[in-house]
Amino acid sequence: MRTIIPNEISTGQFHSYLLGAIAPRPIAFASTIDADGNPNLSPFSFFNVFGSNPPTLIFSPARRVRGNTTKHTLDNVLATKEVVINVVNYDMVQQMSLSSTEYPKGVNEFVKAGFTMLKSEEIKPFRVAESPVQFECIVKDVIFTGDEGGAGNLIICEVVKMHISEDILDENGEIDQHKIDLVARAGGNYYTRAKDGFFEIPKPLSSLGIGIDQIPSAIKNSKILTGNDLGMLGNVSELPSKETVDNFAKEHPQFIGLETTKKHIFAKEYLKNNDIESAWKVLLLN
Repeated sequence: MRTIIPNEISTGQFHSYLLGAIAPRPIAFASTIDADGNPNLSPFSFFNVFGSNPPTLIFSPARRVRGNTTKHTLDNVLATKEVVINVVNYDMVQQMSLSSTEYPKGVNEFVKAGFTMLKSEEIKPFRVAESPVQFECIVKDVIFTGDEGGAGNLIICEVVKMHISEDILDENGEIDQHKIDLVARAGGNYYTRAKDGFFEIPKPLSSLGIGIDQIPSAIKNSKILTGNDLGMLGNVSELPSKETVDNFAKEHPQFIGLETTKKHIFAKEYLKNNDIESAWKVLLLN
């Protein structure tokens, strides 16, 4: 592996490695106003949620690597202590990208990128009407991680009001991950469309799984089954009984007497379909 010590390469190069390795990242589309009430809108992918009571979001408009200057968003939140964090979905991603252009201070990115300014109810910065979810926030603290180019400025926000478009809710009133159609940032010029890459992993059992350490060595050392496969196999509370394995054999005689590699191949197919019990039955057949 290539080993890198941060201060032995340029900040820009290490920045590029970080963005390529830590991805995808959600996008905080931050709306602020300056001390004179002029609006500003800019996206940041150093962002996430860090608590629900109080509801806490943190994003970081880092100091520019080139020139070591601060961004208007940081200047504005220091002056007003308020921000709206809008989420970004696929329908607005090109406009969002346009708004990230380094326009001079005083230029309204809402206008430049063609977004609709929607008045907030608790704070002064405007919401992005096109965003499916908008968080009105007060700024509780700002943590400065350094004073050189590339240093982060962690803006700790408390949500005081959240707005959700009815169009993205399911029949139970929950946010439908396919309808919200979020996008995320990766390295270089890359983004990812979340719903195109969705897959489900059931949460571990409330009762203890047997664990990979309890899987027989012949299975654990398989050249076919991956670590992910073994993780699924280890997340059962107990192995199928001999009776259920025998019944499975009667229903699937084609699996009887298979050599180990072929059994593992068939088991892997069951695992691809999240049928862990059948995978175990194949593996336990004599």
